[in-house]
Amino acid sequence: MAIQTTCIGAYPKPDYVKLPDWFNIPAGPDTADPTKRWLQALEDMGPEAAAIIERGIGEAVQDQIDAGIDIPTDGEIARENYIHYHCRHLNGFDFVNLTNKEVRGGTYSANLPTINGPVSARDLFMVEDWKRAQAFTDHSLKITMPGPMTVSDTNCDDFYNDPRKLGADIAEALNQEVLALAEAGCQYIQIDEPLFARKPNQALDYGFENLERAFHGCPDHVIRTVHMCCGYPDRLDHPDYPKADPDSYMRIADAIEDSSIDAVSFEDAHRHNDLALLEKFRTTTVIFGAVAIAKSEVESVDEIRQRLTAAIEHIDSERLVAAPDCGLGLLGRKLAVAKLRNLCEAARSV
Repeated sequence: MAIQTTCIGAYPKPDYVKLPDWFNIPAGPDTADPTKRWLQALEDMGPEAAAIIERGIGEAVQDQIDAGIDIPTDGEIARENYIHYHCRHLNGFDFVNLTNKEVRGGTYSANLPTINGPVSARDLFMVEDWKRAQAFTDHSLKITMPGPMTVSDTNCDDFYNDPRKLGADIAEALNQEVLALAEAGCQYIQIDEPLFARKPNQALDYGFENLERAFHGCPDHVIRTVHMCCGYPDRLDHPDYPKADPDSYMRIADAIEDSSIDAVSFEDAHRHNDLALLEKFRTTTVIFGAVAIAKSEVESVDEIRQRLTAAIEHIDSERLVAAPDCGLGLLGRKLAVAKLRNLCEAARSV
């Protein structure tokens, strides 16, 4: 059986989908405003905005299928970024009065939405997002959402002053989306928690507890997936961008294995792991980052195959899924397609 393949979330937006995202914020005063231009851009697209976005989603899904991806995503084409798009559907977030904050351990600062009241679900939207993308393929399509710790870190809390309680309320709101998606028939639900790699102590203290809240009651037919990358760089080919501690995955591995997580997504292409990490997982599937998402060099089929072959010396091949390290938005379409094609060819040949 060939190793399965998936994508993580983001895919390059087509030029005609004129929405901002974290991958195309221009240099200058807007750089620190990841949410500033999204509503205006949506209005500027006019009454055809929904149809334009839907066309872009179809293109992203088809590119993944054509490359050979088994479990595609919607490419997050409609999103300004994977966090704030979701927060716009929650109570308690102020997108007008932004607050400047250092995030990701001080790797950058940005003007972020301010949490000024209790967080709760306002309107459920993810089922419609999933159905819109699923209509383009007969493959089971994965839907993604940001996790409680990551949402907390990428907004400014001016209300709770208690990260455990804030995370719990975010998790309760996410759980409503998870249960609605499961009821609608979605098989793959992924919660993104890169902050687990950045802040493993907090992840162990309360992060996993709130992650379990987000998945609570999720039925067995759903593959509970969690993505834990080590952090996006700010541009292509920036090797010195400060990533998470390379020991973080090992520190939280036992907690992952003991949790309800069915599949966990790790980076490996940007910075190789000690593959003994994979031996920590006796039942959990590992989604293994086998192509880098911030390097313009396209990994060869043989290079990818060799790393996957090394990985299955440490984990059952049926519990290894090949993927990019993270979302593909920095690469642009041409590079993204080239990397996905080589990834899929390598996975089929192992």
